[in-house]
Amino acid sequence: MSMQQELSQAEIDKKFMSMAIQEAKKALKEKEVPIGAVVVCGGKVIGRGHNLVETLCDATAHAEMQAITAAASALGGKYLKGCTLYVTVEPCVMCGGALAWSQIERIVYGAEDPKRGYSTLSEKILHPKTSVTSGVMRQECEELMTTFFKSLR
Repeated sequence: MSMQQELSQAEIDKKFMSMAIQEAKKALKEKEVPIGAVVVCGGKVIGRGHNLVETLCDATAHAEMQAITAAASALGGKYLKGCTLYVTVEPCVMCGGALAWSQIERIVYGAEDPKRGYSTLSEKILHPKTSVTSGVMRQECEELMTTFFKSLR
């Protein structure tokens, strides 16, 4: 892969991570943990979501789960082959499992979650063909989380 292609992938990743951050800001306004996600297929957003755990009184209403459901609905099937998930924080084990079942091609996340991220248990949770890129717009993603949790103290 040439430097030009790498730069263009980095620019694409930043563009879609910015959209995931906008979703996270929606969660923040709703007093939810500010995590946002978008699923992209063929260069278009086909699913988006943000945490709705408090709003729906549902421990499974994570941003990734909302985005996966919307994307599967848009595609008319349960598999997200050829799709990329952009999410502001590393997916938890539950979301990692759901992403494995969806057979998503790629996951891009901003901030790591050293306490509850899927990689704390095992990176084998994901589908073996799924590639992962971490640290995209890390600082912006971390700042949302830090600000939110400081406001609770």
